[in-house]
Parts: sequence; structure tokens; C-alpha cells
Amino acid sequence: MERILISSCMWDPNKIAGVVIVDDHPLVIEGFKNVIHGGTKLALKGQFSTARALQEFVGLAEIDVLLLDITLPDGNGIQLCRDIKKKYPGLVVLAISNLSERSIIQQMLHSGANGYLLKTADAADILFCIREALNGKLALSAEIKQNFDLRALKEPTEIPELTKREQQILRLLAEGNKSADIAEKLFISPLTVKTHRAALLQKFQTGTLVIAINKAKEYGIL
Repeated sequence: MERILISSCMWDPNKIAGVVIVDDHPLVIEGFKNVIHGGTKLALKGQFSTARALQEFVGLAEIDVLLLDITLPDGNGIQLCRDIKKKYPGLVVLAISNLSERSIIQQMLHSGANGYLLKTADAADILFCIREALNGKLALSAEIKQNFDLRALKEPTEIPELTKREQQILRLLAEGNKSADIAEKLFISPLTVKTHRAALLQKFQTGTLVIAINKAKEYGIL
């Protein structure tokens, strides 16, 4: 697991920072666009809805801030962040998400992200976080700072190891299959499916299947 590295450099307050937004929800993009346009010394340089579109953007090397959704239709935001930071280490990457699970925040930060913003954050909070990140600080939404110990977020989290059968069942659950349907498809008993399901919840440290599936997607398991 990579360490969280934050630069100590100070951003030139007279310089205009170029910002790119990547999110597959038009309303979210419009919301962040309004925030950027309402800020000072910020300029929107692009908006994309897929990982591929971002990767094909030839001007990425000239961008200062990337607002990156962690769940995209064609890519995993955590892996995408890791790849981008390797190629452009000076680029400020701020994750944007509705998910506030500690393990997911940890994964993003340990993949090189300079901060993590909740999509429910208000404009002032978002602009403050952008400035904090540009000045080399770890930028977190006010709600995240209120709910989590910063030291705990900096600690690495382990991706759970799943057996082949657990992966099969998790994939079928993510597709919306019921336990009885899964048992029939895999030629096993419903009780066996329930046992594997309980094991999955334990490995992902949650009591909710939806959260387990979301974590699996962020970890690249699904």
C-alpha cells in the first residue's frame, strides 16, 4: 500500500488553476461547474463522463486540479487515480463521491488522491478544499473531518481476499439475483449461499450487502 504523500509547496495566489471534472452524472457536473465558475482564480478546462475520455484528453498535463468520481461506467476511480498520479505526480486529484465509507476513503487517499470531497458538500467547503489541496494540504470535506479521525484515514486498509466461490456469489448478488436463484445456478444449497453471503459481509466489514458490493467495485473485485 502506498503512503499518503502531501506536498509542502504553496500555490501562487495570482495564478489561475485549471480544473477538470470527471463524473457520469450530468447534474453533478453542472453543480461542480457552478462552484468552479463562482470561485476566484479557477477556470474549468474540461468535463468528462468516462475514464476513457479523460485518458484521451491531451491537455491533462496542463491541468492543475482533477475532480474525479470514484465510480465511473468504464473504470475504477481508485485505479484511475493511481495511474494518473504515476504519470502526472504534480496534478492535484480530489475524489468526489456520495460514499463515505472509511475503507473507500482510505483506498483513494493511498492511491495518491490529494483529498476526498462528498458530493453533498456546499460550495464554500468545495472551494476551501481545492485551495487546501493546491497549497499541499490533505483536503477533506467538513463532514468527513467531523466523522473520522485523520490518523485513522492515513492508515492503510487491506483489500479482502475472496475465494473463487465467494467471487461468483458476490457477482451474482451484484446482478440482483436472490439466494435461491444463485443456489440453482451454482448447483448448491440455499443454506450454502447464505453462509457465503455472511462470510462476504464479514470480510467487507459491513452488515449491508449494498455497501459490500460498492466496496468490491471500488477495490476492483467486481
